[in-house]
This record gives sequence, structure tokens and C-alpha cells, in this order.
Amino acid sequence: SYVVKHMVVYNSLKLPAELLLLAFCNDLIIPLKPFALKFNYQMLSLGLIEGYGGRGRGGLPATLSPAEEEKAKGPHEKYGYNSYLSEKISLDRSIPDYRPTKCKELKYSKELPQISIIFIFVNEALSVILRSVHSAVNHTPTHLLKEIILVDDNSDEEELKAPLEEYVHKRYPGLVKVVRNQKREGLIRARIEGWKAATGQVTGFFDAHVEFTAGWAEPVLSRIQENRKRVILPSIDNIKQDNFEVQRYENSAHGYSWELWCMYISPPKDWWDAGDPSLPIRTPAMIGCSFVVNRKFFGEIGLLDPGMDVYGGENIELGIKVCEIACL
Repeated sequence: SYVVKHMVVYNSLKLPAELLLLAFCNDLIIPLKPFALKFNYQMLSLGLIEGYGGRGRGGLPATLSPAEEEKAKGPHEKYGYNSYLSEKISLDRSIPDYRPTKCKELKYSKELPQISIIFIFVNEALSVILRSVHSAVNHTPTHLLKEIILVDDNSDEEELKAPLEEYVHKRYPGLVKVVRNQKREGLIRARIEGWKAATGQVTGFFDAHVEFTAGWAEPVLSRIQENRKRVILPSIDNIKQDNFEVQRYENSAHGYSWELWCMYISPPKDWWDAGDPSLPIRTPAMIGCSFVVNRKFFGEIGLLDPGMDVYGGENIELGIKVCEIACL
């Protein structure tokens, strides 16, 4: 899991094609009023909680009692993270905001394009999906959030069927759409289905285990408004899988290893020389787990390759495609 804090921009108009990291201010999210509110929808017999307080608030490590630890072992092995603990953490928990302070001075137009946020999942823990949704709604200005689209790639978990739809439609009427694949399509084709359902000028593609920080959307949408031929990527913090602690990652560029895995590399010298942490960072590669792009432009460049069945190559393919466009 990860926290969307900064953004990088893949710019198809410059040679060479570049990624730009946008860094922002360093404030904690201030809870309006700590509370724990349980909804009595059918699926919330699981005990999911809303409100800014509770375990894991402020991105601190969340803990379980010895008796709870024993109950958590099975779900932890199933999902690869502590889903039992996730159910004890509020869907609205506060998390630290590690953006550079200088970004507080940045101002953005109120006339920015709207974004459709697309989450892809298959048999993900329900609480993790809903925390992603709550986080997106809580930290994206209302006038900029066109919709949230949940693409279910043929999950077989019962809680991800009617209970999920009942909750999101009651909690966020008219805002959240659920798209169901009739058979397992894989991550890449599932993203394409999300793109087809989107109506916003901009589409953001994310895994369904993320949390957003305040102020993430405005600079991203501003960059796309400046130049629609950009693919914008996040610089991310880490959410630890065992206790959901938010772990800070330093600003970095992206590169590829010899095995073609995306990796973090030091920003270029000109960025360091500028001495301004709010400036974008040029970087030669992109990560695939989350990116933002003008919806029409994404269609014009052919979307992602639908022949890819699993993740790991789509970010390389898209990066090369954008670079080729820059070379025209």
C-alpha cells in the first residue's frame, strides 16, 4: 500500500521525454472532530469505522491485542497485509503530509479540469478499498472530483459484491460507480474498462490500496491543464503492511533496473542546484501503480496494450510510447 503525496509528470512535448516530480507542503492533516461512527449497512457488521481518530491516526503504527493478533494471522496470510487490523482503523484516518513547506505559497487556478479516479481491484480487503475511496473524497476538492470508478476484475469475495455497492451508493450517491468484469481480464484490460466508463476530462488510475494527502489534486490537474500531453505519476510514501504505519520516502526520480523493474534514483543535478524542493524533478521512467492522464489524449495514444495479461510491463510500454510521441 502507498500514500499519494507528490506527483511527477511524463511530458510528451519535450526531448527527451521527462517525468516531473511536484513536491508540496509539510503539514499534518488536522481532524475536524475526532469521532467513531458505525454505519448499520449490512456489510458494516464487520465493524468498519468512520472518523479521523482511532488506531493508526496520524499515520502512526496501529496495534492489536494478543487475542486479536491470533485472529489476524489467517487474513494476513490471505491478503499479504494485516486486513484484520485494517478493519479496526478508521476509513477516514488522518495521515502525515510530507510535502515541502515552500509549496504552501503555490496558488492554482480555480478553473481546473475534473478528474475521474479509477481504482482496480480483485479480491482486495473491503476495508482497504473503502479507505482508498474515503481518502480520495476527503482530499480531492469537490468541484474537481468528477467521479470515482471501482473496477472489479471478477472478484469472488461476497463482501465485494452487494455489500460494497450498497455502501458506496448510500454513502456517496451519484459519485461512485462500480464496473464489474464478467471474467478475469487482468490489470491492464481492467484499467481500460475503467477508462471507458470515465467521463471526466482527466483520468487517474490507482491500485485500490492507497491513501491520498491533502492538496494532491490541484498541482496535478494544473500540469495537465498547461499541457494535455502529459502523463503524471506519483512519488509515494509507504504504508507498512503489518501495522499501517506511514513511512516517508524521500523525493526521487524513477529509473529502471536491468530486470526492467521501476526503481527510485537520485534527482538530476540541475534540480539539486536549484535549491527549491517545490520544483518538478525530471526523470526518465515511470511507475505503473498510479498515474494521471488527460482522458482523450490517453485514447489518442492507444491506451495500454490490451494483450498484456499481468502487470509489470505496462509502465515500460507507456513510457516508451510517450517518448516516441515526443520524438515526432
